[in-house]
Amino acid sequence: MRYPVTPDGRYFVVRGRLWRCSDPSLAPEERQRLTRELMRARSRVGAARRAGDADAERQARAAVHVAKVALGERGPAWWTDGAPDYNRHMARNTPYADWFAALPDA
Repeated sequence: MRYPVTPDGRYFVVRGRLWRCSDPSLAPEERQRLTRELMRARSRVGAARRAGDADAERQARAAVHVAKVALGERGPAWWTDGAPDYNRHMARNTPYADWFAALPDA
């Protein structure tokens, strides 16, 4: 499934919420490597939860966070024009509201 991406390419929208896209300046190989790390860490979160291992879950969640920061999805915004970061905000409550309202099924 493809999620709508804001016209400036900074966010994609899931159930009305903005989520920061990965930094487009990352080299494709680096993005792929970091995405693999992210997927492995997410898998470890699930395995730890199923096993009831709180310490392993905490470590796996930390690895997810590190990968997301490296991808530019968390941490400092990757754009340099000084625009605020609306990550995790509802699109209707941001400057993207009109764009979002014009989407089919918004």
